[in-house]
Amino acid sequence: MSERTAFMTIARAAAPLYVTTLAASAGSLVDTALLGRHATVSLAAFAVTIAVFSPATATVAGALRGSCPSSHPIGTIPRGCCRWCGAGCGWRSRWEGCAAAVAGVPLFGGVFGVPDRILDQLGLFPWLLAGSVLLIAVNSSATSVLVALGRSARVMRSGLVATAVSVTLSVVLVAGPGPLPSFGLTGAGVAMVASSLVGAGLNQYALRRRTVLAGRPIRPGRPDPREVLRLARVGLPLGGTVLVKFSVLGVLTFAAARIGTDSAAVHSVSESLVNIVFTAAVAVGQATVPLIAGYAAERDLGRIRRSVDAGFGVALCAVVALGAVLVVLRDPVIDLFTRSPDLADQVIRLLPLVLAVVVTDALQAVAGFGLVGLKRTMPSLVSTAVWFGVLATLAVPIADRAGLAGLWTALACANLLQAVTKFVSFRRHGARIVGALSAVAVAEESGGAVPEPGRAQRS
Repeated sequence: MSERTAFMTIARAAAPLYVTTLAASAGSLVDTALLGRHATVSLAAFAVTIAVFSPATATVAGALRGSCPSSHPIGTIPRGCCRWCGAGCGWRSRWEGCAAAVAGVPLFGGVFGVPDRILDQLGLFPWLLAGSVLLIAVNSSATSVLVALGRSARVMRSGLVATAVSVTLSVVLVAGPGPLPSFGLTGAGVAMVASSLVGAGLNQYALRRRTVLAGRPIRPGRPDPREVLRLARVGLPLGGTVLVKFSVLGVLTFAAARIGTDSAAVHSVSESLVNIVFTAAVAVGQATVPLIAGYAAERDLGRIRRSVDAGFGVALCAVVALGAVLVVLRDPVIDLFTRSPDLADQVIRLLPLVLAVVVTDALQAVAGFGLVGLKRTMPSLVSTAVWFGVLATLAVPIADRAGLAGLWTALACANLLQAVTKFVSFRRHGARIVGALSAVAVAEESGGAVPEPGRAQRS
């Protein structure tokens, strides 16, 4: 397959994934826009809570996604693997820990020096989102199996319905149209919980009634420890990578909130703009995984590298095009999030750095998904932990001295360093895996000793 063919293949596969991911982000964007128009302090409180909520949910979903038996042909998923994913990997204690972290946002905010004016606005919102974390965990366990069974369309339909519920309730409960009262942040929390409940219910129904698992008990036997360990070697580092990333992004939000209410609101709007564009890169990265995994099994190093190069090309084209649209339509887009001309001006001044963050984040994401295709997720975890660890350490001093501009410049630099180190790891591990598989194949054909698989993988 030429790089041009790989480019088109990835682009066609990424398009529906981007639509699905974008729809999933719509509810949060609507909440951000409505709260920004409701009151700046409410938007700041929303941003502080989301700073903990995002890593909590991303950790659960990331670990389950990495453990999903996507490499198995449809209909041949091991029974133990079904139990592992269908029961949410048995990590209920971790779900509860993530939910407790979200409920403890007022405590974390006080430790990080978030102004009392912002924390006083929280009310029931952290507790509502803690419930949403548990529902998202249940939803993610079902989604992982549905995707592995080739039922992505059902996942997309469930997501669209859940988004519709979230948007409708947000408009009614947050905006308070006509004679209806506005419940502000609490209304946004109710909308998010309802959306999570609908999504989890629809996906669990589809899993139990519309797949080859229909009629089977939810726990079809004990899991195979070796199978579970094999999946966990991919899933756990991937979940850890997501946890580190979103935790540090949460630290940046707290650092921005230390500057003041306006800075927290501007940071929240800018993060929402990043999410609109960055989801395209995530879709592209997901589309490269099956290509790379297939070529790795075929020991075709050239195609492995051409696939990730094509992924870089598609991701850059997508984020540059979307970024250009954002620049052209910046005034009406930003007006959706705030009625304050001063806040809008601050977001516009930050826009070049926002675009720099998007581009560098897209590059590191594609390189990271390339490593997922090779089933080598530990290098991504190490890269993110090192560079984002440095960023977390310097976030508060940078924010205090250089403001939001310094904070976002540091974020762009951390993303770029991640992209470089992950790409180098991808090329190195790709060559090693192909070499190890080729040695095994030669040994099998010649009747010689076959290298120990675990040792070949670790070499």
